[in-house]
Amino acid sequence: MNRTEIVTNPAAAPVVELSPGVEVRILASGAQGARGVTTALANFSPGSSLPSHRHPCSEVIILLAGSATVCIEGRCYSLGVCDAMHVPRGTIHSVSNPSATEQAIFHTSFASETPMRETVTQEFAVENRTTTDEFVPETLVRFNEARVYELAPKTHFRDLFAKRFGASGICGGYGLFEPGSSLPCHFHEYDESITIITGRAVCLVAGSSYQLSDRGTACIPKARPHRFLNESDEPMAMIWVYAGDEPERTLVEPGWCDGTVVWPGANESL
Repeated sequence: MNRTEIVTNPAAAPVVELSPGVEVRILASGAQGARGVTTALANFSPGSSLPSHRHPCSEVIILLAGSATVCIEGRCYSLGVCDAMHVPRGTIHSVSNPSATEQAIFHTSFASETPMRETVTQEFAVENRTTTDEFVPETLVRFNEARVYELAPKTHFRDLFAKRFGASGICGGYGLFEPGSSLPCHFHEYDESITIITGRAVCLVAGSSYQLSDRGTACIPKARPHRFLNESDEPMAMIWVYAGDEPERTLVEPGWCDGTVVWPGANESL
């Protein structure tokens, strides 16, 4: 049976409370049909925290709004908006919202379709840091320091996590689309989750069209042709996550995305 895209409106997604004041909404996971990746939104009320825990897979934490402190085995970092912290599998960490008045919102991703979380009570001496280095397992990529490149005219991308930054089985980053811009029709050799964090996007997938905004998310299966367009008069931005070590894509003719040409893989099981 063919796997098709998963489109999630976070406002309609079930809410799970992980700890007092910390709520999670799943955007893509194995329960919805994704393979090799899970993405979610986490809302932290003022002053709330997620106590020390670890996962059996890589996790990436990206702050979307508010302020945040991420502590990894005692090494504590303050995150700015769109900064990305990669936490390797098995590494003990906690996340908190230090603000007494403002909510914090995170995009989180895991290199697993069924991530698990184990609470840990071990304590560490606290060390406040601003950067990571080769002597620690985690990697912090500051948004303002990430290299900007174009994948198509008037599109501006930044890689925020990948194997070259220490991640395993997951990579991704940020893409900004100016009004009227788009990426060509393409596919990947692994599943991809795309969350629209600013503006409005048109998502074409093998002949289907979707409107995404307000952190709406599309999870595209491996080898399924798709493209994103900004047909509005405002900028559009996304967080993209691949279930693979490094970004890659294969360009195909536009008809495979808009449905004017029958996708050759339409009758294949993936």
